Amino acid sequence: MEDKRMIIGITHGDINGIGYEVILKTLLENHIFEFCTPVVYGSPKVASYYRKTLNLEQLSLNTISHVGEAVGKKGYIINCNSDDIKVDLGKSTEIAGVASFQALEAATRDLAAGKLDAIVTAPINKKNIQSSTFTFPGHTEYLEQTFNDGKQGLMLMVSDVVRVAVVTGHIPVSQIATSLTQSLIEDKIRVLNHSLQEDFGIIRPRIAVLGLNPHAGDEGIIGNEEQKMIAPAIQKCIEEGIICVGPLPADGFFGAGSFTSYDAVLAMYHDQGLIPFKTLAMDEGVNFTAGLPVIRTSPGHGTAYALAGQNTASEASFRHAMFLAYDIYKNRKAYNEMMANPLKSSQVSKVNSIE
Repeated sequence: MEDKRMIIGITHGDINGIGYEVILKTLLENHIFEFCTPVVYGSPKVASYYRKTLNLEQLSLNTISHVGEAVGKKGYIINCNSDDIKVDLGKSTEIAGVASFQALEAATRDLAAGKLDAIVTAPINKKNIQSSTFTFPGHTEYLEQTFNDGKQGLMLMVSDVVRVAVVTGHIPVSQIATSLTQSLIEDKIRVLNHSLQEDFGIIRPRIAVLGLNPHAGDEGIIGNEEQKMIAPAIQKCIEEGIICVGPLPADGFFGAGSFTSYDAVLAMYHDQGLIPFKTLAMDEGVNFTAGLPVIRTSPGHGTAYALAGQNTASEASFRHAMFLAYDIYKNRKAYNEMMANPLKSSQVSKVNSIE
């Protein structure tokens, strides 16, 4: 365990969903405070409402004006919202959209300034958050614009069972085939490979790449994207020294359990990857935005309006998102130290050449 605890910013997401419930339940676990000082970006008023509604008043959150006041093994909250904020359990409201963006904006600003070591984002409603200042399909695209000058990162779903990334994320199904290009697939394979090395400590990652069409196109009988784009992209990355295999038929790949032989899977589109992922790891899966210079994780579920205020939502995924942020923080430090040491770097190269 490192002496220095991380400072993790937590954005409260949609105040009418289960965000506060999973946040508060997670912070009830004392082990969280052994490795980080959590700072919630949200509303003390809303937090107090949920503490009472869910009978979680044993948890204390200290209100502070800025993140520099957060020290030690305590939980903190920074007020990002107006005093007239109102909770409407299980409903999508304009107020909730404004409040979720205000929290995200404040946390992102502190993350960019180096005042936070990572952020963990509670679920937002992708519709009510839309405004003249937020015109993105979700967190991933907003963070790409903020930290990568719009250059795409990678949505990577993580669990102890499987890691699944997607080439195309929050776009209509009708646009998937036309959005795919060989260069885009190559870029996603490279980002995934580097993230597995830097963020997960895997020296020689093994990546499975899925086809787009049923049966991976059946040699062009059911679509030719595999032959035109996916297979050439895989070959190019193999020539660069990346271990990747495919294009593989998605149904048989997951049905036969072949994913257990790989460090990560690259799917072509959102549901192709997330349906099997959530089937395998719904309760504990975590959404990680790979390919960014900052660390952001999120639970693998949405606002779950139907469960809001009932004290039945599981905090397991959010808790794992906190743990993953810490693991990635440690792994990045170790990776950067290794890369800065010529001797260690040469040792890694020797290992790679032997393998």
